[in-house]
Amino acid sequence: MKLIHRFGYYFGGFSLGIVILIFFLSGKKTSCDYGPSARVLKNLRIKEKAYSTDAKKQMQVYQLDSIFIANTLQSGDVIFSESETSLDSCNVYIVQSEKENKTYETSFKNCDSLVTILSVNNLKN
Repeated sequence: MKLIHRFGYYFGGFSLGIVILIFFLSGKKTSCDYGPSARVLKNLRIKEKAYSTDAKKQMQVYQLDSIFIANTLQSGDVIFSESETSLDSCNVYIVQSEKENKTYETSFKNCDSLVTILSVNNLKN
């Protein structure tokens, strides 16, 4: 069999496989969260959220709302070097995000069924 025929069969089968895969996965809630940061943010997004009193005060001072927290959990960056990930019960994650050219650092306490926003700090640029 010629090399060009081998390539034709390979790409034909590959294309057919992709079409079948798209057909089966369309309409389902599938996601490709493979990176550690994406997995942590997804885990924080799907749980119920509570705010500590410090976080509520800081959010009022910086004029932030729950939409800011949702955006932080959608497009923020987890800072693993500052997070406490080796705790037994609840891990604490530090997530950095931007709003209106200001950088904020938000700390989340991630327990089994509840995420508590501990603090929101404005980083000096």
